[in-house]
Amino acid sequence: MRTPFVAANWKMHKTVHDAVAFVKEFRSLVKDVHDAEIVIAPPFTAVRAVADAAHASNVGVAGQNLHWDREGAFTGEVSAGMLKEAGAEYVIVGHSERRRLFGDTDETVNRRLLAAVAAPLTAIVCIGETLEERERSDTLAVLDRQIKVGLDGLSADQIGALVIAYEPVWAIGTGRNATPVEAAEAHAHIRSRLRQWFGGTAAEQCHIIYGGSVKPDNIRELTSIADVDGALVGGASLDIRSFHQIVLGSRP
Repeated sequence: MRTPFVAANWKMHKTVHDAVAFVKEFRSLVKDVHDAEIVIAPPFTAVRAVADAAHASNVGVAGQNLHWDREGAFTGEVSAGMLKEAGAEYVIVGHSERRRLFGDTDETVNRRLLAAVAAPLTAIVCIGETLEERERSDTLAVLDRQIKVGLDGLSADQIGALVIAYEPVWAIGTGRNATPVEAAEAHAHIRSRLRQWFGGTAAEQCHIIYGGSVKPDNIRELTSIADVDGALVGGASLDIRSFHQIVLGSRP
C-alpha cells in the first residue's frame, strides 16, 4: 500500500521570512499526520531556511529544479549537491513550466533526473500533455515518449523510488483539472507502462500523483481514483489552511 504523497510547489512565491513563518505554523497543524508524506518546494533562496524550520518534523523539503552537472559556468543554476547541502531531500524535475518557458526537453529532463538520483535526491518527475496534444488524442503517446526518454537509464529499484506527477499542461494554473475519467485513464496507463518496461515491483512502489489546479474541494475525488497516490499542488499550497485541507483530504 503506497502512502499518499502531497507536495507543495511554491514556484516564484514567498520571501524567506514568509516561507519560514508558513512552515513554523504548518508543521504544528500536520504534526499528527503519519499516514501521508508531505513535501514543500520553496524558492531556492528559502530552501535552507525552510529545511531548518521543518527540522525534526514530518515535512520534507524539495528544490524546484536542478542542473545535471556538479558544477560549472552555468549562471543562475543549482546542482544536486547544492540542494542537498541546503537541506533538500527531494527535487522537482521537468515541470511543465520548465518545459514550456525555459526549454526543457525529454532529454534534458532525463539528464536532470539522473543527476538527482545519483545525489541521491528523491525526484518528483512531471509528465503530461498540452491541450493541443489532448485534442489530437495524443495523450497516451505523449506519456509513453516522456516516460521512455525521461526515465531512460534508471534501474527498476530507482523507478520504484520515484514520484511521477501527471500534470496535464492545460490544467496548470487555469482552474481546470482533469475529470476523474481522464485522470484515471492517464494514471492507469502510466502504471501499466511502468509494469511493462520496469517490472511489477517497480510499478507498485512508484508513487504516481496528480498535478493541475488541485484544491481542497477536489482532492478527495482525485485521490479516490485507484492509481492516484497524491498531488502536486501549486497555487492552493500558498495558503496554510488550504494546503492543510489538501493534505488531510489526500488520506484514505
